[in-house]
Amino acid sequence: MRVAGFGMNSRATIASLRAALAAAGPADTLAALPDHAAEVAALARALDLPLITVASVAGIPTLSQSPRSLAAHHTGSVAEAVALAAAGPGARLLAPRAMSPDRCATCAIAQTGTHA
Repeated sequence: MRVAGFGMNSRATIASLRAALAAAGPADTLAALPDHAAEVAALARALDLPLITVASVAGIPTLSQSPRSLAAHHTGSVAEAVALAAAGPGARLLAPRAMSPDRCATCAIAQTGTHA
């Protein structure tokens, strides 16, 4: 299973999220922090995909290292960390996060460890 994790700023729109997902690749499930769940839920409904809410991403190692993300969430990339947390133990990132053209949203795809 492929899980798309999202990070975003307050200016992100559903178009931002859709563009970030398109840049990252296909997914079976979407995931977000509770702060972003409403925005990502709108995209999940539009795509008819399930949504997983991840309570915390603190301390999850990521490929990308954003100073803002480190300061606010204690991880290098919210999108990457959310994807990994939602995909579960043994998950791996398929690539570093992708960014929407408006730079308001990021998305990363993690593959579950069991390839279910």
